[in-house]
Amino acid sequence: MQRNVNRRNFFPRFLQRQRQLLRKSLGGLCLLLTFWLVVNAITITAASSKPTDAFFVLGGSIRREIYVAELSKKYPQIPIIISTGSVDPCILLIFQKQAAKLENVWLEKCADSTFGNFYYGIPLLKKLGTHKVKIITSRTHTPRAEWIGKILFGAHGIWVDIDTVTEKGVPGNRENFFKTCFDIIRSLLWAIISQIIQPQCDKVTKLIDVDMAMWQEKGFKCERQFYTGN
Repeated sequence: MQRNVNRRNFFPRFLQRQRQLLRKSLGGLCLLLTFWLVVNAITITAASSKPTDAFFVLGGSIRREIYVAELSKKYPQIPIIISTGSVDPCILLIFQKQAAKLENVWLEKCADSTFGNFYYGIPLLKKLGTHKVKIITSRTHTPRAEWIGKILFGAHGIWVDIDTVTEKGVPGNRENFFKTCFDIIRSLLWAIISQIIQPQCDKVTKLIDVDMAMWQEKGFKCERQFYTGN
């Protein structure tokens, strides 16, 4: 009889202990998350007053690459990352045409979406020791790019400014409300996960290392805006 009573009391006590353990675990996680948010907010605020130390170009229009090449002549010391932009030889020709510095320009070719631009951009900017980045994109692409950039780069203490480029043609990025919402949601999730996991892109090339002879033999075509002038 006593054994049956003990069995009946065991499961309620076990469930109660599990609930207490779960509450303590959730409380600890909330405390840790709050601490991280406070520290990160302080870091970002401090970074906002620092000078820009990287340009981050989102692919989608060659006009953005023309713009950053012009900009780099004023700030040759600032590194540039172009995330899945035009084909490599076109970008090289743009910088050569502007007589801009080639050594500080990196071409990342892993991203296949706006989210991917930032996904692979985090480890690249961290390697450069970036505190404040200027994101270069088109006006129509700004809302989604700004949201994702501030969430993902901000989660790593990097302050984000946006610089919009005037387009002469139609940029490759088209805004969609549902796509924007989806990207914001997964950016919030990745902001936490990326504190532990940071996938590296294996398709990063320095602009100065682009093999123009190989591309000329292979053949390539630049976007029309390249030929229609600045």
